Amino acid sequence: MVRTKDPAVRTMLIERAAQMLRAREPVTLCSVVAGTGLSTMAVYTYFGGMDGLWRAMRQEGFTRLARNLEAVPSSADPVRDLAALGAAYLSNALANPDLYRVMFDAGFGLEDPAASDETLQSLVHTVERAKGTGRFRQDVNALALATQSWAIGHGLVSLVSNGPLPVQALDHGAAMLAALFVSCGDDPGRCRRSVERGWRSIRDSEPFPAGQAQPTDL
Repeated sequence: MVRTKDPAVRTMLIERAAQMLRAREPVTLCSVVAGTGLSTMAVYTYFGGMDGLWRAMRQEGFTRLARNLEAVPSSADPVRDLAALGAAYLSNALANPDLYRVMFDAGFGLEDPAASDETLQSLVHTVERAKGTGRFRQDVNALALATQSWAIGHGLVSLVSNGPLPVQALDHGAAMLAALFVSCGDDPGRCRRSVERGWRSIRDSEPFPAGQAQPTDL
């Protein structure tokens, strides 16, 4: 009889590999199972080998990001929602720093590329809502703006986590998003208020990890 795979074991191996990355330990077939009571066969059973483990780690990073973005409630103010999605992106990266780094390692594929695309599409849909309510100009390219918003968050997190910027640099994220949205046609004062509300909604409900800077008021 074929034994049923235990999802907890799969998750444990992914988490262990991520922790080893944090400690800058070599992640190998033997090292990832050392001390777990598992044999190296477990890596083949659950992932088909080490390449599969790396793909699973990338996928898990996008899965957690998608979960955090989906948890952001929609409101009648799409600009506020865009800022909240941006703050959730930063929060996810800070809470899962090792998986976040692996997410963008193009040396390995993804188990489900379509699922990872949905993380960007959540921003695209919200930009379209902002266009529909007249907050953004109709000639604004939704995919381009979503990508620019993502780039702001990714750039800040990367420069903070890998240096040379201090964690306080994350405080600039809200102001950078506001400037971007104003360039798309939003009223400056209204945009500032919307972005502040969206940024605060994530900061207040899901505080950034201890020791990390929190976004300040605009």
